[in-house]
Amino acid sequence: MCLAVPGKVVEWVERDTLFARARVEFAGVRREVSMQCVPEAAEGDYVLVHAGIAISRVDEAEAQAILDALDALQLLDEEPSSDEALTDDMERKSPDFRIPETRRNAGEFRYGKTDSPERGT
Repeated sequence: MCLAVPGKVVEWVERDTLFARARVEFAGVRREVSMQCVPEAAEGDYVLVHAGIAISRVDEAEAQAILDALDALQLLDEEPSSDEALTDDMERKSPDFRIPETRRNAGEFRYGKTDSPERGT
């Protein structure tokens, strides 16, 4: 799933279309964003940003509606997990799949607790 988050353009860094960049504010945090897809945006405009790229302009009402929807889904105020907590969370939610262990002499792979039934092992 892809997610674009609205932010407010606060300052242009580079206006050249090929390298267009601006500082965009998201809930008080400012990030430099590629503006190649929306070179017509002006300071004070709202843009939807996905993976560091502003992909479209939106008006303030639409930006606020998106932020309200994200807030209702509780996606905005979560603190990032530490690597250890993220790994623990992934292990709890994922099926019993582990990184393959190599068998030295045969070069076959073993996954998790049991071997592949196709290999007859």
